[in-house]
Amino acid sequence: MYAHAYIEFLSHFHGDRDYFECHELLEEHWKEDERGERKIHWVGLIQIAVSLYHQRRGNFRGAEKMLASSERILTANQEPIEALGLDALELLSRIRTRLELIRQHEPYTHLNLPICDANLLTTCTEHCHDRGFIFADSSYIPDEHIVHKHMLRDRSDVIEEREKQLVLKKKNNKR
Repeated sequence: MYAHAYIEFLSHFHGDRDYFECHELLEEHWKEDERGERKIHWVGLIQIAVSLYHQRRGNFRGAEKMLASSERILTANQEPIEALGLDALELLSRIRTRLELIRQHEPYTHLNLPICDANLLTTCTEHCHDRGFIFADSSYIPDEHIVHKHMLRDRSDVIEEREKQLVLKKKNNKR
């Protein structure tokens, strides 16, 4: 009933709290649709994960920007959020509460998404268990690799592609 990427997103979100991976998973899923067909509610969920990633690292400005954007998107798209087995009103309440905490520069604490579909909750709980995590464990502390993932990952392919694009741009500018 739910996309595999979404199950993975929820499992990381509530299991190992790897918000960077959450972002990667849902962004890839979102981009599977053609540009004019992409569903904006996925962006709202991605932005929650990105916001928490920033907050955990002390980037309150980035966290606020992402979560405020998420709040706008999800307020306007409650029906598709409900169709994803989430309680949209409770989700918006949690987002607004977290936004206030971020504006006050409060340190990161775990945030759980309000899953109201019992089957989805069971699936995600089992998915986490299979990977050695407890779903929504409030005492779980992620390691430094997860906290600073964007800085520690191998970006050689991204750098190589940027260099290729720069060379092409220079060639085109000489014409």
